[in-house]
Amino acid sequence: MTQKFDVVVIGAGPGGYVAAIKAAQLGLKTACIEKYQDKEGKTALGGTCLNVGCIPSKALLDSSWKYYEAKDHFAIHGIEAKGVTIDVPAMIGRKANIVKNLTGGVATLFKANGVTLLEGHGKLLAGKQVEVTGSDGKTQIVEAENVILASGSKPIDIPPAPVDQDVIVDSTGALEFQSVPKKLGVIGAGVIGLELGSVWARLGAEVTVLEALDKFLPAADEQIAKEALKTFTKQGLKIRLGARVTGSEVKKKQVTVNFTDAEGEQSIVFDKLIVAVGRRPVTTDLLAADSGVDMDERGFIFVDDQCATSVPGVYAIGDVVRGAMLAHKASEEGIMVAERIAGHKAQMNYDLIPSVIYTHPEIAWVGKTEQQLKTEGVAVNVGTFPFAASGRAMAANDTGGLVKVIADATTDRVLGVHVIGPSAAELVQQGAIGMEFGTSAEDLGMMVFSHPTLSEALHEAALAVNGQAIHIANRKKR
Repeated sequence: MTQKFDVVVIGAGPGGYVAAIKAAQLGLKTACIEKYQDKEGKTALGGTCLNVGCIPSKALLDSSWKYYEAKDHFAIHGIEAKGVTIDVPAMIGRKANIVKNLTGGVATLFKANGVTLLEGHGKLLAGKQVEVTGSDGKTQIVEAENVILASGSKPIDIPPAPVDQDVIVDSTGALEFQSVPKKLGVIGAGVIGLELGSVWARLGAEVTVLEALDKFLPAADEQIAKEALKTFTKQGLKIRLGARVTGSEVKKKQVTVNFTDAEGEQSIVFDKLIVAVGRRPVTTDLLAADSGVDMDERGFIFVDDQCATSVPGVYAIGDVVRGAMLAHKASEEGIMVAERIAGHKAQMNYDLIPSVIYTHPEIAWVGKTEQQLKTEGVAVNVGTFPFAASGRAMAANDTGGLVKVIADATTDRVLGVHVIGPSAAELVQQGAIGMEFGTSAEDLGMMVFSHPTLSEALHEAALAVNGQAIHIANRKKR
């Protein structure tokens, strides 16, 4: 007998599992389908983010930063640490334990909320029927009143550097190195490339990042991107812009990478090469030909502002649809869709989705950049405050970077908050909360911020928008 559900979710990543839990909490009979298996051959929930993305990479970023500080920056605190070494397998093992705890936690949440887990590959058929193919090849059909497609994304492959997960790896392989490569190449100076490059550079690798674009971090505010490039270069990352990889050859556990840049044809030999040129949606064999769901030529599923597809009762969220490929965006889309299925008029504010790069210093922003606003012809006032003037940052020996607040010159409404520096993601989230309620720079400036905190840098930057900063000299108005 065919199982029937109110909601069937395909994919248990941060979009899918959150949607399934929310739908169940709203009283809907819910199933979630997941095919991903861990090294032990057991179904692992949490998608790319928990298993081979956001969480494990942060574990390595934090471990490598602690090593770097102990090795090079404890003396300033009066702490003597001699002969500091890194046990890479132990670091990787810690990461694996964190992943195991979190993926197991999702399974526990499914049980607690009454979500039925169906293990296998989910495929949408006509009439909102879903075929589930188990790892043993056996299939079953389930019927759904509503289907949520949340199959996620995977790393993009490029022909000039085919991944073998040994010498040439993608972001997944870069989380599994058992020793520090002497010379490491990274193709792509985006979020993933910079984070993974940072991990291994701190542990002693000589890292070269090859970026095809001539501009560094084009999505970020130009002032922040410029500061980031200067900082990473100082940290030892060799970032080569306008470098187009044309080919690679693996020989004796090394790879020669050929590329062209402004100086012509070049080649560099690396011990390991990470390919981090972006991600693409996983929609292969997700939809039967007669499912009725429309996709574009790049494999993204067409949806409206509420994530509804071309088929009534079928929704798609996360990395398989338009917009930023971010876990928090996927989760909030999942909640919005579950609530709409339950009859609520939920909406999502796509203008205020924060972006974060978890390097050190962190880089984060929400809202619009100064260059975007200039292009749109919006007159703005800008306030900045450097962490070099923050007492809390000095106490932590972490004074690099700045906070930037951009406000409409006419209304004073905050249109963007951009940070490079300690706890950038947390400070930007404070900005996002204010912006959600239509804050002005004056509003932020009038609030009481505790002292001494890093948050005071946001306070001062907001005051600086209107030339009222206390702890730095204000720009004279022309």
